[in-house]
Amino acid sequence: MKPLSLLIEILIILGVIIKNIEAERHNKKQKGRNVTTQVSVNEVKQFLSHILERRKLLKVIYQRENALVKRKIQRKLRIKGIQNKDLSKRNKNYLRRQAKKNFTDEGDQLFKTGIKILQQSKSQKQKAEAYVFFAKAADMGNLKAMEKMADALLFGNFGMQNITAAIQLYESLAKEGSYKAQNALIYYTFGSAGGSMMSQMILGYRYLSGINVLQNCEVALNHYKKVADYIADKLEKSESIPVEKVRLTERPENLSSNSEILDWDIYQYYKFLAERGDVQIQVSLGQLHLIGRKGLDQDYDKALYYFLKAAKAGSANAMAFIGKMYLEGNAAAPQNNATAFKYFSMAASKGNAIGLHGLGLLYFYGKGVPVNYAEALKYFQKAAEKGWPNAQFQLGFMYYSGSGVWKDYKLAFKYFYLASQSGQPLAIYYLAEMYATGTGVLRSCRTAVELYKGVCELGHWAEKFLTAYFAYKDGDIDSSLVQYALLAEMGYEVAQSNSAFILESKKVKILEKDKMYPMALLLWNRAAIQGNAFARVKIGDYHYYGYGTKKDYQTAATHYSIAADKYHSAQAMFNLAYMYEHGLGIAKDIHLARRLYDMAAQTSPDAQIPVFFALMKLETVHLLQDILFFNLTMLWKWVKLDNALGPSWDLFVIGLIVAVLIFLLRNHYW
Repeated sequence: MKPLSLLIEILIILGVIIKNIEAERHNKKQKGRNVTTQVSVNEVKQFLSHILERRKLLKVIYQRENALVKRKIQRKLRIKGIQNKDLSKRNKNYLRRQAKKNFTDEGDQLFKTGIKILQQSKSQKQKAEAYVFFAKAADMGNLKAMEKMADALLFGNFGMQNITAAIQLYESLAKEGSYKAQNALIYYTFGSAGGSMMSQMILGYRYLSGINVLQNCEVALNHYKKVADYIADKLEKSESIPVEKVRLTERPENLSSNSEILDWDIYQYYKFLAERGDVQIQVSLGQLHLIGRKGLDQDYDKALYYFLKAAKAGSANAMAFIGKMYLEGNAAAPQNNATAFKYFSMAASKGNAIGLHGLGLLYFYGKGVPVNYAEALKYFQKAAEKGWPNAQFQLGFMYYSGSGVWKDYKLAFKYFYLASQSGQPLAIYYLAEMYATGTGVLRSCRTAVELYKGVCELGHWAEKFLTAYFAYKDGDIDSSLVQYALLAEMGYEVAQSNSAFILESKKVKILEKDKMYPMALLLWNRAAIQGNAFARVKIGDYHYYGYGTKKDYQTAATHYSIAADKYHSAQAMFNLAYMYEHGLGIAKDIHLARRLYDMAAQTSPDAQIPVFFALMKLETVHLLQDILFFNLTMLWKWVKLDNALGPSWDLFVIGLIVAVLIFLLRNHYW
């Protein structure tokens, strides 16, 4: 199958998809689906199968037509002279060059149009329209458009997953020098040289963990820093990057209730409460729409609508967020420093930390007011005292750069650290810079890499967490796995856990079943190394039951011990207690088993019932064993005493006991 021939069919598919999306927009009775509009996958797959059947027929027809054309050309060449042949060849070459130039120019224009639509898109329908332009541009030989379409085929965007076709297209692109295609084909080194941020992350993670390369912290630092610099530049321009990382292992039986994603029903209920005047809900919905979180599309108009309603009711937070919108500028609230100052001042007068921080920004950058570092410092300090992490970061930056104050790296480190504890990404970035260069702190490559890695994971590629989750929720397991697997290669622990979880379910069709457990074990192991307690317990389970590896009770006990001691996992404590109870891989120890069962019950309320039954069983078995042991022991002792003291030795013992009791009673009364 030729990669470019597939793109023509994709155009038709996307047309159907757009119609499906438009129809779904009118269907408001969707229950159990997320607020984000989803594409009807089944119809697309049916249409795709129809196209594949049609392709087989067309292939036969094309072969016959090509044979006839070839014969005609051969006859003409025999009749015409050499001169005419050369002239015809020159004309054909000229026409080909002209056609290629026109195709290239038109392809570039179509790709740029698609990118523009994609950047401005707020819904799935608009994104699908962008891919129509990409498909047309790709059909005209535009490499960047072909990359977009290859990604769509690989990850199953809009329900058109075809991994075989994606690989063929990537191979074709890789030969043309596409670093993104090289990345997709695991050509990490070449891709990194080409400048791909995703390739830099993959290489950084591999050198950090020593995966197929010698572990080298300094090389990992170099790769991660390049990506972190790129992300920090985006963040400094206030281009917020929302990242929803749904963990499939937390609620496998009821993913729709996952707190990372806002369900349709809950969203409708929140809207109802907001319209009824619930100020807190109004502010929350405004924030979600402002940056596009929890599956909601970014919508500045809705954000401003909810903030204005809450501000009218006296919400200081809403006033501050309105100020933020006018400071940064957007379609709903055009950039206006005076309006920003007005709303920040209203919020600050109520002691609001966000408002105080906003005033500090205006004075620091001289927006609508003269630059005044002293005033900026005053407002940042007030906001930082109230625990606002952005203000803590700004203070750290002032001391780090010496803006309006003397440089003081110790104070800079203090404020960066405080802000980083709340997840402030720029604070984490500057902490990484300090550890990487040994500025104000003792240099630590490992710490710097871990901090840079945290910043890198905020890249736009993390949006695949959302699309992968929706694919999983809609039953498109293969598409979900491919997206999670790519993120797992980039070092995302959540993606590693999710990929392993999907492989473990054995619902994947693109892999052989006997390869699923070994791959899952590999991914659980990578997640465990990054600090996932659940993954550590899973590794123990795999060695205990022999999934993807040989049964090894000793190794299983080792992993359970790590999870119990380091992460206080109740499940690990319970499993380890069972192994001590039965002496599996470790020496049998009933007392330690009891202790671990008790610890599991104390650690997690969910473990109390299983622990109760486990202890009941342990005590019952132990009691039966004691009774049996006691009977056998006593029988043996009686036989020996009969031989030594005669048949009446028991009467002698009873008399001795009575004598001792009388003696004790007499002494007591004395």
